Amino acid sequence: MNKIPLRDFFKNPVKTRFTLSPNGKFLAWLAPFKQRMNIHVQEIGSSEIKRITEVEDRDISGYFWVNNNRILYARDFGGDENFHILGVNLDGTNNQDLTPFEDVKAQMIDDLRDDEDHILVGLNKRVPEIFDPYRLNINTGELQLLATNPGNITSWVSDHNGKIRVAIATDGVNSSFLYRESEQDPFKVTKTTNFREAITPLFFTFDNKHLYANSNVNRDKAAIVIFDVANGKELEVLFEHDEVDAESLSYSRKRKVLTAVNFTTWKRQFHFLDEQTKSVIEGLQQKLGDYEVAISSTSKDETKFLVRTFSDRSLGAYYFFDEEKDLLEKLEDVSPWLNEEDLAEMKPISYQSRDGLTIHGYLTLPKGGDPKNLPIVVNPHGGPWARDTWTFNPEVQFLANRGYGVLQMNFRGSTGFGRQFWEASFREWGLKMQDDITDGVQWLIDQGLADPKRVSIYGGSYGGYATLAGVTFTPDLYACAVDYVGVSNLFTFMDTIPPYWAPYLQMLKEMVGDPDVEEHNKQLRATSPVFHVDKIKAPLLIVQGAKDPRVKQSESDQMVKALRKNGIDVEYLLKENEGHGFRNEENRFEFYNTMEEFLLKHL
Repeated sequence: MNKIPLRDFFKNPVKTRFTLSPNGKFLAWLAPFKQRMNIHVQEIGSSEIKRITEVEDRDISGYFWVNNNRILYARDFGGDENFHILGVNLDGTNNQDLTPFEDVKAQMIDDLRDDEDHILVGLNKRVPEIFDPYRLNINTGELQLLATNPGNITSWVSDHNGKIRVAIATDGVNSSFLYRESEQDPFKVTKTTNFREAITPLFFTFDNKHLYANSNVNRDKAAIVIFDVANGKELEVLFEHDEVDAESLSYSRKRKVLTAVNFTTWKRQFHFLDEQTKSVIEGLQQKLGDYEVAISSTSKDETKFLVRTFSDRSLGAYYFFDEEKDLLEKLEDVSPWLNEEDLAEMKPISYQSRDGLTIHGYLTLPKGGDPKNLPIVVNPHGGPWARDTWTFNPEVQFLANRGYGVLQMNFRGSTGFGRQFWEASFREWGLKMQDDITDGVQWLIDQGLADPKRVSIYGGSYGGYATLAGVTFTPDLYACAVDYVGVSNLFTFMDTIPPYWAPYLQMLKEMVGDPDVEEHNKQLRATSPVFHVDKIKAPLLIVQGAKDPRVKQSESDQMVKALRKNGIDVEYLLKENEGHGFRNEENRFEFYNTMEEFLLKHL
């Protein structure tokens, strides 16, 4: 097996996140400048490249063209997740922070593609817990308040004319649709559901009368529906799948037709609603071979496209596609230093939980050699209400290249598998959710793939909690563990959530547990690893960002303190300029180098 340098897995790409200007004449992309990802632009057909930002402390998180001459981009400060929106002209001039408010987070509502001077944003500058909608002038930063959030609205939905017509409100556990015919009319509640049943607005129908939505009301698997929001009624089901949730719906702005539904079985799938789109995608698939193909950007007239490829063993490449000329031109390999022939396949697997659920996941085994009695890294995902998918994962490939098998599993609560599977996770942190992970380890051992004395567990966020719970509640199962920004104390975690999570706190209490209910309180204490460090036998590496707004530094601090007091071997890597996961390249290098040495020592 060819040992690949650690930095090749975790360094910034040479160029990535390509996008097209609305007129299709310019390319923009992110590329490193003084180690940080910054925006570069180039006229198609020209060799001249211009860097138009010079952020030096932290990568630019994302960007988009707001018109042919101006790009908006997002960034936070040290990982605090209070993202600001900044704007810069194509020639690098008028580079300014458009939401320069301290401790305020900006959220996109609508890019107003037909308005070259404004976007709609949500800002929590009036009250930290809630977001008000504003029309933002992208040249001057001037803000116009469009509505005042009464305190219970969690999202705003605009129609195709850029008018805010729908709001979603919550009382903590019930969600309500608020609707108005025009911005001059008052909002009226038209539909209320418990949070277990969700109608998620996608966008208005092209006549601006109804909504396309994702709904699991009166069904287990979420479907794409037409929702009469004025009367609170579902009119039509456009697509549903027997085994998994329908996820998203795409459309052509120019032709005003629906194009495709996206859903994920073991890998991403499309259900096409438009023959023209189907022809384009299938034609690209034939030209580009055995890779996943995605349209990542399009010109306003929808004749020019940027295409991204990827697989489990490749970050793929970007291509420029001119449909009228039938021209497909490669722009850049994202990580040309990685040879996919040296990397390992990520294969779908499934196993049964002890109470009869089918748990789907992925197994990546080291390339070459006999896959028996391997050292294993069990890697539960974060969220926990998220899911692992088949894609390129640099952590997984790095670990496989170092000789470890990697098991990822979509334990109960993972999204995409229906409402019943999701609800099976409620108040099961450290209990049945953890059993699903343990059962995956036992399945690997029973298959003869895992050496039972050389199993490790590593995860971030909820995966970090599952890591701590694993070595606490099944102390003989794991030889060592790596906890990355993980929860250690369910009481302090619930007490220190970001202010803008406050509207969801009651829902979180139903899903995790309510400290004010005696029975729940006992369970939260029983499943918080920090109170049970005396059970831990395995050495630990704990990794934390000091500015993490979701899992505060105190979660790791108190765990390290308790472990050291109990004489447990624990390494602690704390970074002052990071938040919920390390974004800066040099910090990633240090973390994964520390992890590599830790696993080598203990596995």
